[in-house]
Amino acid sequence: MAKSININPDWLEDYIIDPTIYYYPSSDAAPCKSPENVNKYIYVLIYSIVFLLNILGNSLVILVISYNKLKRSTTDVYLLNLAIADLLFAVTLPFWAAYKANEWIFGTFMCRFVSILQEVNFYSGILLLACISVDRYLAIVHATESVTQKRHLVKYVALAIWVFSIVIALPTIWFKTVFKSPKNGLVCHENIGGADTEQWRIILRIGRHLVGFFIPLLIMLFCYGFTIKTLFQTKNNQKQRAMRVILAVVLVFLICWLPYNITVIMDSLMRTNYINETCEFRNRLDVALSVTEIFGYSHSCINPILYAFIGQKFRQSFLRILVSKGIISKEIVSHYGRSSSVMSSSGNTSTTI
Repeated sequence: MAKSININPDWLEDYIIDPTIYYYPSSDAAPCKSPENVNKYIYVLIYSIVFLLNILGNSLVILVISYNKLKRSTTDVYLLNLAIADLLFAVTLPFWAAYKANEWIFGTFMCRFVSILQEVNFYSGILLLACISVDRYLAIVHATESVTQKRHLVKYVALAIWVFSIVIALPTIWFKTVFKSPKNGLVCHENIGGADTEQWRIILRIGRHLVGFFIPLLIMLFCYGFTIKTLFQTKNNQKQRAMRVILAVVLVFLICWLPYNITVIMDSLMRTNYINETCEFRNRLDVALSVTEIFGYSHSCINPILYAFIGQKFRQSFLRILVSKGIISKEIVSHYGRSSSVMSSSGNTSTTI
């Protein structure tokens, strides 16, 4: 295990509430009593369930999309990369579960490694969803423009998203470290060197969330706003069914990650004294960070559930795989009827939706 940094300031003990959340109040701030936290084994249980559903569901998505190479659309490529990102995030969940149950025992390298995987999953996830929204916008709103002629470019776009997500997550290497706290033992958290470092870190923290979340969110709202308007005008049932899955994916992403991002921004504003810091507000923010973090982690296993329950094309493709392997009979597949093209007018056929 990597050598840990030992930090023992006397005041630190009064402000560490959770192993993943730290408060560095001003010198004149009064000590605050730590609030009651959720039982740590509840976190372990939730993370374990998310881990299992993540592995099973996203592996299934990768199987279905990879099996239908000839019918793979640009949207499928983005969804395939989204499933890969969620699987990478699943690797980190056992570490976070063990951390919640006790302390960080995996050393500085793994602290930084799993933290980077977590951030890369977050940024690549919303950027891929933003690309899907642009892809649907071009295919539906500008159907006269040949989107299929540019289909070969999607792999380069996906590669650029991965590179950008890794770059924006790299500051984790400099800030994340392992040190010993008075109440929680070894912790994996950002090491704050001083007032100037704290100010720079907060600015960088807000900047990453603006670039990696709120700007792509605005792109998605713009694209889907015009897409929905066009669908209402065309009255095309196939297109409307196709949009259900994508819109559900985006809506679930917002429900899972928007509260966490807003809470992190509030925490950053409090640390920079733009928001008045009180014990009651700090304690409530601690609870909010813990709860919204659970919602965010849970997002990685929800998309495959959406495909299975809403996406008719996904179910049909999966059933055809089972038929090809001799697991079920062809009669079961015929029950769902003849498969139809999701984006017939744009020539963009999806095997997932």
